[in-house]
Amino acid sequence: MNRGPAAGGGHTVVRLRSAVAALVAAAALGLVAGRFVLPAPTGATGQAAAQSGAAAGGASQGASSASGSAAPAGATGATGPVTIANLLEPAAFSPDVGTERIHVIDRYGDGAYANAACTGEKTLTQTLGGPGARFRGLMTSTRADPDDRTLAADSVDQVAREVAAEAQSPSLAQNFAERLLLEAVSCQEEPPGHWVYGRTMTLQLAPDVTASWMGYYQGSLNTTGRAPEGKETCGGIAVLRSGNHYGVLEVHACLGTAAMDRVVRTALSQL
Repeated sequence: MNRGPAAGGGHTVVRLRSAVAALVAAAALGLVAGRFVLPAPTGATGQAAAQSGAAAGGASQGASSASGSAAPAGATGATGPVTIANLLEPAAFSPDVGTERIHVIDRYGDGAYANAACTGEKTLTQTLGGPGARFRGLMTSTRADPDDRTLAADSVDQVAREVAAEAQSPSLAQNFAERLLLEAVSCQEEPPGHWVYGRTMTLQLAPDVTASWMGYYQGSLNTTGRAPEGKETCGGIAVLRSGNHYGVLEVHACLGTAAMDRVVRTALSQL
């Protein structure tokens, strides 16, 4: 996405580190190694992500922290196509954002989902060879970006945006999720003064129902090249996976650590 933090930092738009570039590289490596095959465009192949953060948390010096999530009895990963029923609802943001203020806009297909300010913006077709993801925008205004109605015309009105799809198998969904997360964790180290992601937090509701999320910190809080310790997040990014479903959730509202954990947990259980 190509939006930056709002002036004053009260309502922040999270900068998603282009997960696209990682998928392109990963696809090439995977094809060479013969380890996986990218899905053919079907009714809903696409992109987004999930993984417990075990691999990606170690890929950056940002520590990976468990977020204390016992698996519910009988919890299992999702199967079949992603539908709008798998996407996050406004109620997940209560009481931090009044649910009556949140408008939901859905679409299905292709579109840019990466941050041009990081490594360049691409579309699903350019990264996976075919469109097919569910996009959901949650915003406090009905004024949408003319190029993508899941984005608010004014960035301060964006509460969150989720992109979710299904892979041909749970293992392939995990593969995509790991690579999406590996790209995102590179934002845990940036020059002082640049916005930065905090440490990787992990949730696991079942063996194949996992999420990893990182909080967002404004550049004014980055004095050492890393996220400050002991400071609250201001929104963030989560990579989700449930069975053969995977997704990316960008939380633009300035939510602290406890609220982020709650929202990510809800999104994961919904996926």
